Order: sequence, then structure tokens, then C-alpha cells
Amino acid sequence: MGIDAQGLRFLLAAKRNGVSFESPLMIGRQNFSNDLFPKQAAGIFGEFDQFVGDHFLQSWGRAFYIEPMLTSFGAAHTESIDFSPYEGASIIQDMNLPIPDELKGRFSVVIDGGTLEHVFNYPQALKNAMDMVAVGGHFLVITGCNNWMGHGFYQFSPELFFRAFSDENGFTLEHMFACESRLRGRWYRVSDPKAIGQRVELINNHPTYLLIEAKRLRKTEIFAAAPQQSDYTVTWAGETSPPSAPPRKSARSFVKRIAPEFMKRPIRNIRNIMRKKITNRSAFQPRPRFPRWTPH
Repeated sequence: MGIDAQGLRFLLAAKRNGVSFESPLMIGRQNFSNDLFPKQAAGIFGEFDQFVGDHFLQSWGRAFYIEPMLTSFGAAHTESIDFSPYEGASIIQDMNLPIPDELKGRFSVVIDGGTLEHVFNYPQALKNAMDMVAVGGHFLVITGCNNWMGHGFYQFSPELFFRAFSDENGFTLEHMFACESRLRGRWYRVSDPKAIGQRVELINNHPTYLLIEAKRLRKTEIFAAAPQQSDYTVTWAGETSPPSAPPRKSARSFVKRIAPEFMKRPIRNIRNIMRKKITNRSAFQPRPRFPRWTPH
């Protein structure tokens, strides 16, 4: 994807939140997105009380990778890992395959800025990335969750990351936000489906990101047991039934059957407009612009 406006905000917010960028690894060598203009970027830095000078704006360009920014975040040396050397990655590795032991636990922060959705063997690629995080370090993810069909192999459900970044795998998921990829898209904190007892689903009309900050607590065998979707584990334990749509009221069904089309059409249009906005407040909680975060 490249680091666009929302990705830049996320990295700046993670830095402000205490993520160490001392020894970062980028999955894919990341540059800034072509649709992020220098003055926009300068304004976003200003949102976080960081002001960049003319030298920063003059260095902007399509070939401008984000290493200089990570250096300003405190990076002593930035590594990048990719399948091919075509963008100058420092480590050449097929993420479909297990990584060598010398890469495990090596980095204070691993940044997936939109690469792993392009890897076919995603469970192995995710395990690789998690294995490369040092204990006490962080994994930062910027990935598509909605309206990204065709961009890569996959777009993702919040459930995947809540189950993957779990205590069983030596991680804790500190923050997850959803936001539309547009410049002024609002951020929403995403609820854990297991905590609220319902699936976290979304229908909207604009490409939408998940922004995830997870911390590694200890070394353990990642995915020693495969993650399971939370509502099914509850069902299998005999505690409740699978989620289903609420029963329709008979009067409502009767009105729908007899109402003429000219009456139903505007109602349907209003409903479709509303469902394309993030309105489920139990699953998506709107946040003030870029607060100091508190964990789930």
C-alpha cells in the first residue's frame, strides 16, 4: 500500500504511545504513498506537535522510503524484508516459508504497512512476523478490512487479530482501530467479538483499514494451537447458540408485503445509506482525533 495519511498518523501515534523504534523491521520496504503530498504530511506531523522543515518537503518523492522518518523516531538501523531485492530490501526471504532462527526475537518493532495480505500462506507469514518481534517489542499492522477486494490475496476480519495476538501466543493486543483510508477518515476503536458476545461486522462504501498495535509479552510457540473463532468456541462449550438475526415481527413482514414499491424505495435507500456508515457502537466506538490511547 505504501504509507498514506492514515498510516502516517498510526506510526506517529504509536511512537507517542511509547512503541520503541530502536531496531525496526519493515515487511516490504515501505515508502510514502503517491497520494500523500508533502504539505499534507507536514500537516499530519503538526497534528502530533512535530514540525518538519523545508528539507523534509524537498526530499519528498516517489522513491522516498521511510527510513529517514524511522531514524527520526530513534532507529539506529532499519531493516526490511521482502521476497525480492527489487526495492532494495536488506533481507531477502520468502514469507510463505519459516524464517531462519537468527531473525527470531531480533526487532523492537515489526511494521506491516500493507504487505502480508499479498502472501499466499498468510498463517505462516503472520507467525514469521510475530516471531521476529523481541520480547517487550511491538508488531504494528496497517491492513485492509473492507472494500479492498482484488488488492491482495486477502482482506481481514478483526476476529483474526484478536485471536492471533493472544496470551496463548505470547502477545497482547493493545489497540485496534478501524478507519476509512481517506485523508480525514475517522478512527473507531474496534471491540473484541469475544468480549461483546457478537460478531464485529461492517458494511460500508469506502476502503477501510485496521490499525493494530500488539505487544510481545514472552517467547512461546506461536500457533501451537490454531486460533478458533470466538463465537464457535462458546457454542462448542455448550454455553450459547451461534449468533443469528433477530426474529422478524409479523406486523413488519405484513407491511413489507402490502406496501407499494414507491413507498418502499425511499425507505430502502435511507437504510442502505445508513448501513454504509459505521453505526454499530457496540463494535466500533468513535474516538476523538488521535487521543493518548488507553488499552482495551
